[in-house]
Amino acid sequence: MLHRVAGVDEAGRGCLAGPVVAAAVILPMNFSHPFLRDSKTLSPSQRLCVFEALLQSDAAIGIGMQGPEAIDKLNILQATLLAMQEAVESLPTQPGKIRIDGPAIPPALRSAAEPCIHGDRLFAEIAAASIVAKVIRDRVMVHLHELYPVYGWAKNKGYPTPAHRQAIQEFGLSPLHRRSFILEKRADSDLR
Repeated sequence: MLHRVAGVDEAGRGCLAGPVVAAAVILPMNFSHPFLRDSKTLSPSQRLCVFEALLQSDAAIGIGMQGPEAIDKLNILQATLLAMQEAVESLPTQPGKIRIDGPAIPPALRSAAEPCIHGDRLFAEIAAASIVAKVIRDRVMVHLHELYPVYGWAKNKGYPTPAHRQAIQEFGLSPLHRRSFILEKRADSDLR
């Protein structure tokens, strides 16, 4: 039996490449796991452990994803909110209440959702959503690494590491890079 409260979180907002991924999770009653907390505080193996436990439980899970084109067109905040809305809409059962990590709520969910700053630290369902979003996004980036191995996405997952930035300088942008992020960073560095 489910709590009917959905937690929603995202992964990949600060990346230079790849999608932003959102997850919505409704936990089963009495679900617990020793690693169920903010995904940023966990190792990849700990996240995977919780992810697999969620899949084996009766948790309801929904995923939303917006790629680089949408991010460049809408901006990262709007693309993230759209991915969050998609995640909630893709849940196999609709929640009675929605808790979203952070201060912003997708417009389509305003009547049912509440913003929760640091929600991934406060609510188990948001922590679960943060873990699911991170595991799914990491898997997407490992797959995309096979298409564009020069950028090292299997390791950096699209984040702006020095090696990733060096690869961009050396090889240029792939179709999966967020051009608005790259151009914005270049403009910032030109001003210094």
